[in-house]
Amino acid sequence: MTAVKTAAKDFFRTAYDNRYTWDEKFPGYTADVTYKCGDAEFHGKAKVSPDPRMGFSGEITGIEDEEVFKAVKNQLWETAIHRVRRPFDKTHAKNSFEYGETKENGAVELMITNGAEGDRYEVADKGNGNEVTLVHRHMHGTVVTIHTQSSHQTGEGYLSHKYDSVYSDPKTGEPTSGVSLFEDEYEKVEGYSVLNRRAITPKDGSAPVAEFLFTNIELLK
Repeated sequence: MTAVKTAAKDFFRTAYDNRYTWDEKFPGYTADVTYKCGDAEFHGKAKVSPDPRMGFSGEITGIEDEEVFKAVKNQLWETAIHRVRRPFDKTHAKNSFEYGETKENGAVELMITNGAEGDRYEVADKGNGNEVTLVHRHMHGTVVTIHTQSSHQTGEGYLSHKYDSVYSDPKTGEPTSGVSLFEDEYEKVEGYSVLNRRAITPKDGSAPVAEFLFTNIELLK
């Protein structure tokens, strides 16, 4: 009997459901935040709160420099929004998937053919379940491509540890930004994994490492 291949959408679901997310009881948290870049260093306070529209919202206080304020708030919001738990059938209700190539590293390409057309992913078996190792998505008039080099298991799903990202023009495919290298670290706070460090390094060395440190993390009561 010939084995029946798992439907592409169901195969992607296995990686989607294997991501680490916060459950519905997660109350949000506060933290001290430090931003370092070259000789510059700024300190402030961070707060992540439940938001009925977005899942969570981020707030930064104590940082007066506008560019640094935006940079810190963007990173806080980005990591929080990725921890929101949304049912697969709601997030990808309108999307149809089909298999693409199998890469040399064993990752399987999955392309969206209906819904968010032009988006594609790569999924690989990392030993503790399938993980998304590449994201190529159209967002707000641009395309972002993210390659994950390493991850770690929390026991409740995986979190990316090292990855890179680049933005490109959706019409030409030409890069509109340099490649940025990311490194994320997390700590357990009352059973929840929370980002405590993110370092962003331009691959071409055009700027110093930007480091975001979150300390004294406490869950909201």
